[in-house]
Order: sequence, then C-alpha cells, then structure tokens
Amino acid sequence: MRYRLRDAHHVLRTPIGRSQVWSGVLFRAWPLMSRLAGAWRRTALRHTRLVAVVGSYGKTTTTRAIAQVLDRPLSPRIELNDKSFMPLALLKTEPGARNAVIEVGIDHPGQMRRFAAVVRPTACVVTSVGSEHNRSLGSLEITRHEKAEMVRRLPPTGFVAANHDDENTLWMAAQSPARRLTFGFHTDSDFRALEPRLVWPHGTEFTLLHRGQAATVRTRLLGRHMVYPALAALAVAVELGIDLQAAIARLAGLPPTPGRMELIPIDNGVTIIGDYYKSGLETIYSALDFLEQVPAKRRIVVLGDVSEPPGSQGPIYRAVGARIAGVADIALFSALRGQAYASGAAAAGMARAGIIQLPRDVLEVTARLRELLRAGDVVLIKARDTQRFDRIALALAGRRVRCNLDFCRAMPTRCGDCGMLERGWDGLKVIF
Repeated sequence: MRYRLRDAHHVLRTPIGRSQVWSGVLFRAWPLMSRLAGAWRRTALRHTRLVAVVGSYGKTTTTRAIAQVLDRPLSPRIELNDKSFMPLALLKTEPGARNAVIEVGIDHPGQMRRFAAVVRPTACVVTSVGSEHNRSLGSLEITRHEKAEMVRRLPPTGFVAANHDDENTLWMAAQSPARRLTFGFHTDSDFRALEPRLVWPHGTEFTLLHRGQAATVRTRLLGRHMVYPALAALAVAVELGIDLQAAIARLAGLPPTPGRMELIPIDNGVTIIGDYYKSGLETIYSALDFLEQVPAKRRIVVLGDVSEPPGSQGPIYRAVGARIAGVADIALFSALRGQAYASGAAAAGMARAGIIQLPRDVLEVTARLRELLRAGDVVLIKARDTQRFDRIALALAGRRVRCNLDFCRAMPTRCGDCGMLERGWDGLKVIF
C-alpha cells in the first residue's frame, strides 16, 4: 500500500491505518527478511522436511489440511503467502522441526524463483492452475511456467504431488527430477477419490483408493472441490511415513478455512455459506455446484464481482447468471456488471421477482437480505476479497457493522478483527 506523506496523519488516526503502516514496512523488508529466512532454512531447519504448496486455487485449505495431518499448528494467518510474509512463516518454524508446510503465492513474473531459493522445498504440492492471474501473469501457460519454479527447485530425493484432474499441474510436475505422485478423481490417480457425498451440514465424505485399498474419509470441508485438499494432505502424509488411518483420523478434525466455504448458522434458522475470500470464475462455479446439492427450503445467492474474468466480461457474467438460475430461488447481485448477471439469469428462466440488483454498498445489501430471509434458507455469499462481503455474514450473525467501503485492500487485517468494522468512516479520510 502506497501513501503520500501528506496523508500520514489520516493513516495514523485509525487502527487499520496503523496496521497497514506496519504491514507496509514488513512488506518492503523482503531483502532483509529473505536473507534471514534463507539462513534459518540452511541452519535451524536444515533437516526439516519442508512441503511447499503452490497453485491458483485451494492453496490455503490444502496447506491447513497438510498441517493437520502432520500434526503442525494451524496458523490463523496462513494465507499471507508472499513477499516478507512468506519468509516470516519460515522464521516462525521452530528449529529442528521434523516436518513443516508453507503456502507460497505470487502475482508477478520472477517472484517464485526468488521464493524457491529461500524455501528450498523437500516436497511440493500443486493444487491447480486457473484464471486467477490471467491479468497479472498473462495466460495459463505463463502462470504454470512461473509457479513451476518451486517444483524445479525440488531435489531428486524429494517428491511432487500434483492434481491429476488438471493438465497444467501435471505439466508442472514433469518439470522436476523428483518423484511424482498424483491425486484426484482421475482413474490413474495414485490417491483417488470416489463417490463424494455431502453430509449436510457436517461436511463431506468420500472413498479413498490407494494401492488397491479402500478407506472412508470424512471431513468437515464442504463441496466436491474441497476433496482435493484432503487428497493432497493424505498423499503427503503417506509419503512422509505417517500411517494412512492416523492421517485420516487427524483430517476429520480440520475445520473449514475462514471465508472459504465456511458454514455460519444464524439464530433464526438461516445458514450462511461464506466464500468471500476469492471469486475466480472457477471458484464461483464450484460454489454453485455445491449449493445445488444442499437441502434447503430456499437457496439464495449473494454475488459480487468476478476476479480477473478470463475474457469478455459480458458473456462471462451472463453465463454465471444462467447457472444461478438453475440453482437458486433468489439472487442478489452487487457487482459492477450486475445487469449482465441479471440478464443471464432471466434468459435462463429465473423469475424476475427473484432477481435483485443492488449497489456495492454492503450495508444496503445486508438490509435487503435481512428482509428476505426466512427459517430454512441457505445463503451463499460469494465475492472478490476486496469487496469484503464477510461484513454481511458478520452483520447477520449479530455484529454491529458500520463500515460500508465498497473497496478495501487492507491486509492482513480481516473485517472481523478490524477496528473500523463497528466504528465506520464518518468524518475520516479513507486512504486504501
């Protein structure tokens, strides 16, 4: 975050502003932090088997699932995966740790090569390659090439676990001299999932096939797409010598990642599915596929913008609207291209009374949604991270919410921990 010097007094007047100053200092400390983390890896962590998780989607939940099966602590800020935050995660790993896992993300060419030199992974998990970086990196081919730098850094004695259902991750796995294993629904996967079953509202259950043996896996994660993090974690556990049944038992206790298909029951009999951390096109369709399976009196979708839409936005938004028409009873669109959502939903047969366009003011969205809700409703709230639709869930759950910014890049603070959530911005200058 860049600030003009003349705005310093505005920044320092608010708790979120002061937090951003500290984050900005840490963010710019990459040259020092990377050297310290590199030295820590070469000395205190020289015998640690370090698993790096890379990809477009699913990294955070996969990292948490791996930490769970490795009996590692679950960091509340594990998604801070780039620049100085990644070295900080290494520096927080205790000396002599037998195993560790770290999430690594990028948003510019050349970053992963530098990150890989610091991490020096023993193993690597590749989750997926999707449209998330089509603007910052340019194409799927460039994205996979850049992310593969972590895989290329693996030693021949290491291993890479790749999503067999994604041809780009298989390509990435082939860039390494390390041993390759795969996970997914594909018949040739080394760790294959069969028959994913929604156990509402408790989680997902599936059958794992590995080396001719079948095992039942139960998780608290929601949705078919959340089977992949579970498979990746079990693959890593087995490769690192952990008993499969012990790993399955540990995995059963993993709670959903906050803001990623997180179930939030409301006192009036309404259930919220909060998925407002990312809004790539693939993640929108995955969330809608899940919602379609949920038993509910009414299914309601609250949808914001698509993150980095991969192509002409009008057709993309209309296609999403058409998909919603086949899933939901009511849709509230709070997006720059909400009209395209609405036209797609109407063309696909959704009743006009169920299509509601709203401005990007979360307070107005919350008020309108509160008027609509009835016992037995299930509400999917999905938006781009910078829209901060978690404020809607917080307000419906009883928190006082006065912040109505329609765009916020403040990191790493989340809305539930932000001092401006209940205070609001009346009389204050917004610098983000």
